[in-house]
Parts: sequence; structure tokens; C-alpha cells
Amino acid sequence: MDPDFPGVASVREGAQAAEGMTTQSWRRARAIELILADLVCIAFAMVLAYFVRFGDIGDVSPISYGSVAALLWGLWMALLAYSRVYESRMLGIGTEEFRRVTAATFRTFGAVAIVSYLLKLEIARGFVAVALPVGFLLLVLVRYMVRLRLQSTRRHGENLNRVLAVGDAAGVLDLAQQTAQDPHAGFAVVAACSAGDGEQSYGDIPVTGSIEDVVGAARACGADTVAVTAGLAIRSERVRRIAWSLEGSDIDLVIAPAIADVAGPRITMRPVSGLPLIYVDEPQFTGGRRVVKRAVDLVGGFFLLVLLSPVLLVAALAVRLSGPGPVLFRQERVGRDGSTFACLKFRSMRPDAEAVLSELADRNEASGPLFKIKDDPRITPVGRVLRRTSVDELPQLFNVLAGSMSLVGPRPLAVADEQFRGDERRRMLVRPGITGLWQVSGRGDQSWDEAVRLDLYYVENWSLSLDIAILLRTALAVVRGQGAY
Repeated sequence: MDPDFPGVASVREGAQAAEGMTTQSWRRARAIELILADLVCIAFAMVLAYFVRFGDIGDVSPISYGSVAALLWGLWMALLAYSRVYESRMLGIGTEEFRRVTAATFRTFGAVAIVSYLLKLEIARGFVAVALPVGFLLLVLVRYMVRLRLQSTRRHGENLNRVLAVGDAAGVLDLAQQTAQDPHAGFAVVAACSAGDGEQSYGDIPVTGSIEDVVGAARACGADTVAVTAGLAIRSERVRRIAWSLEGSDIDLVIAPAIADVAGPRITMRPVSGLPLIYVDEPQFTGGRRVVKRAVDLVGGFFLLVLLSPVLLVAALAVRLSGPGPVLFRQERVGRDGSTFACLKFRSMRPDAEAVLSELADRNEASGPLFKIKDDPRITPVGRVLRRTSVDELPQLFNVLAGSMSLVGPRPLAVADEQFRGDERRRMLVRPGITGLWQVSGRGDQSWDEAVRLDLYYVENWSLSLDIAILLRTALAVVRGQGAY
């Protein structure tokens, strides 16, 4: 669970405290904010494209570029709206919002190309070549900034979707726990609607009504979303009637299937006789996608080594001057398929750190096979700075180029292969990484069980876009310094 997030009870209390600002009001505010930002971004891209291409404000073509820019501006905004990028369900989490922005952008310029060809309009290619990438990058950047701000407020119980969970105690509590673990998604289970078990509450979640009157129960607790949980044995006819009862109420209906930690690309929905069946594809560990990942590791690793070489040199000099001992620390760690390799780091501890480890065993603050102490006495002053900034991990770029590690993947742990049991061994199906989903979700503050869950999610749902997202989030996690010790 996010260490900044207070848990299920606090989320529900935060959502109730923020009831004065209704869901509809914050949703409308975010949509208006994005529309205005998009208008400004596209207008800026048009103006910049004109000056880059023509250099002044005079007309230099039979075509009026003021009219072209205005039409392009309107078309782009219309296609963004048509792609439903302003829907509240797109805000705060996932890649669907960015995928829709990308689709709307290319539709816009595809339409311009077709119209230019059919009407034989000689629109300057330089104008389009600047407007397309600049406008797109600005649209994505604005959304990313809005997302960061929205996620920050959600961690404090604001701008949440208030959820009425329909189901039995097990299903409701499981849904509440899952949504509390990911506050960025913006869901808070504030009440439950039972199937007739007579309970007044499920844990700290009150039961406000029965399944026979879902709308009334939702109105009573101020819910804007009704979630049918996986734990409820309910016929499709009942779900259909719940959907009918919610029509025209501005209350969303979601179905929570009994499938956890499976990403969208592995899920295919196919209707059979009106029943939506969910197909779950097997995770892919070999083939062309892995070749692409290795190519990205080689190119990205080499580029980062060249770019960060001054940092590497300064860090190496600082470690050398900090006292006796080698500059690089080599430790045997578990890699792909259980093989071991020498993982490289800048030395951040005293030379006798491994020898005195047993003396500190009773001070271990981590769970599972991990060993962590926030104020570890073995860490040198220089090493503490290197760890706080994660510069101590940079020598692992050489491990990436050598093929024992990847830029992104489960972290290689300094534990023997035989200590892994059951599901934990699936971490070894891929190369370990310098950074990973675990690191950008709390780093050292995560429990072992949560770390394993995040690593397994990555292993089974890997994609190039997920790697890019993790690398971008890594930069933010390093700046925040949270969990690094």
C-alpha cells in the first residue's frame, strides 16, 4: 500500500468529508480544466508552427494560414472530444487516456492529408511537421501534470469516486482493500448493498440497503458508482436489472470480475449469446517482444552510460576519497531462471559491512527475505547521499549491456535461489531490472508480499509502454527520495 495513503477506513472518511464537493462538480471542473488547457496547447502549436515555417506574420501563400490554423484547431478539438478524452473515468490512472489523445491527433492530421489531396491544397509540409509533434507533446504533458496533481489530492481522500459495493462481506471487503491499495484510481468504497445476509456492516463499511433497491441505497450514501463485486453469486438477469434501474441516474455501473493483476492487453471480451466472456491470454516470455526489449536495453543502456558518465566519474571519485575499500561493490544476486551474477553498485557501506551483518539481524525492519534498516550504521556519509539519489545503482548499466540485467524488471535480490518459494519463483522468468514497478510504488517502504505482487504483475503483463511509464516514474521517485535508504 502507498505509504502516503491512510487505508480503507481513512479513504471512506475522506470521501465522506469531501462530500460537499460532489463527484459531478470535481469531474466537471477537471473536464473544463483540460478543455481550456488543450485549447491553449493547440493554439500555441499552431502559432509556433507558423513562425518556424514562415518567420513572420505576413501571408506568403495563396492559402490563408490563419484560416488553416483555425480549422485545424477546431478539427483537433472536435476529434479529441469525439475520442472521449474528457471522460472522468479516463482521469488519473492507466494509459487509455494517452492512447485516445494519440488516436485523435493522428486522425486529425490524417484528415488534413486526405482533404489536402482531394482539394489539391498546398499546405506547407513544414507547418504540419511542427504543429503535429509540438501539439501532441503539449497535450500529453498537460495531461501528465493534471494527473500528478489529481493523484496527489486522491492520496488525501479528495476527488474520489464514491462507490456502493454490491455483494457479500468477502467480496465487498476485498474490493475495498484493492481500491485502497491504489488510491490513484480514485475509488473509495463508502457503503455496501447486501444480498440479504442481515448484516449491518462489513467491517467498517456500513450496509445501507438491499440489492432490491440499489438506486435508493446509492442515493442514501451519496455514491456515484455502483460496483457488483466478484464475491456475489448473482445471476446475469439481476445485473441487467441493476443496470436498468441506474439508467438516467448519472451513477456508473462497474463489474468487478474475479481476475486480479491482469493488464488490459491480455484481456479480450467476446459476447456469446449476450453474455460477455472474458478471455485471458497467457503471458509472453519469449518471441519478438523480448527481442525488442533487449534492443531497447542495449540502446538505452549505452545512451544512459554516455549521458551519465560525468555523474559516474564524480561518484567514483567521491567513494574513493571517502575511505578505504573498493569503489565498486560486487554481490552475487539471483537473475533470470535462477542463475546468479555479480551485481555492480557503488560501495555505500564500510568494507566490513558483510562481516557485521549477523550482529544487526535483530534490527531488521523489512519483511520476508529482505534486510533493511533505515539508519543502518554500516552506511558511509557519501554512501547515504548515493543511496538517497539512487546514484549507487548506476554501475548496473554495465550489467544491462552484459545481458544479466534489464533497464526495467524485478529487482535482483541478494538471497539464495532456494529461499524463493511458490509464486515468488515467477520473478525469475525475466531478467531483473535496475528499476521496476516495486521501486516506483514506494521503494523500500513496500512490504515483501506487496513487492512480490507488483513484480509478478510486471512479469505477466510486460509491455514496452509499461517499461516507458516505469522509467518516467522512476525519475519522479528518485526526486522524491521516498523509501530510499
